[in-house]
Amino acid sequence: MKAKQQRLVLAFLAIGAVLLAAAFAIWGLQDRAAFFLTPQEVAAGKAEPGRAFRLGGMVSNGSLVREDDGISVRFEVEDVTGGPTVPVRYTGILPDLFREGQGVVAEGRLDAGGIFVADEILAKHDENYLPPSLARQHEAAETLEQ
Repeated sequence: MKAKQQRLVLAFLAIGAVLLAAAFAIWGLQDRAAFFLTPQEVAAGKAEPGRAFRLGGMVSNGSLVREDDGISVRFEVEDVTGGPTVPVRYTGILPDLFREGQGVVAEGRLDAGGIFVADEILAKHDENYLPPSLARQHEAAETLEQ
């Protein structure tokens, strides 16, 4: 084989290795990709059961129930403007700023029964934090009230 042919074969092998590595990376990260949805979008059927996503909204007042085991909780998440709620189940330690009427971002999956099973509950250090899409809804609601 001539030197030119060897370089060509080597180039094709290198390109193939890079493409294979990229395919493995995409395949491995597929389960880690989490889209952000609001309760209204979940109620509209945009959430696929079993697929990971982040649910953002406000913890509905009067919905927080602590289970007897001391570590499991149930609550509902709603949009800033009200509307449909999504029931959430979480087992773990809640952030200090977590409470009813406050913004929350929960990462997890929707089960077949329509309950969001959270793996992680996120709370920002600033208790006035709202995810960008919820902040826009909140501003729109305030504008309508005026």
